[in-house]
Amino acid sequence: MSITTTLDGTSARIAWRGDVDFDTVPVLRAAADALPADVADLLWDLKDAPFMDVTGLHFLFAHAQARGRSRRTTVTGLRQQPLRLLLLAVDLDPAAFDSPGLPPESRSAPDSC
Repeated sequence: MSITTTLDGTSARIAWRGDVDFDTVPVLRAAADALPADVADLLWDLKDAPFMDVTGLHFLFAHAQARGRSRRTTVTGLRQQPLRLLLLAVDLDPAAFDSPGLPPESRSAPDSC
């Protein structure tokens, strides 16, 4: 696992290589918490994250609100399994997840895991 944080003005990009799960969420949380207070846009780049569990999914959606920040958070590069998990969560509880915010190509679940 590895993490890279890139700052550009009030935008930040955190690229993660490895699974997003119960064991790794504390590392991700620490990286996001270490960002300067003036960061308004956070991009999670998960193209090198092959697996995400429910803990990871919850973290991505709840972290900014739990910390009381008004930071726009975007996720990019979701691979097949994390995307499938996200889409299942949206199907189960659309009000809890920003399904209109999903890109159109991700709104239909992949055919296989």
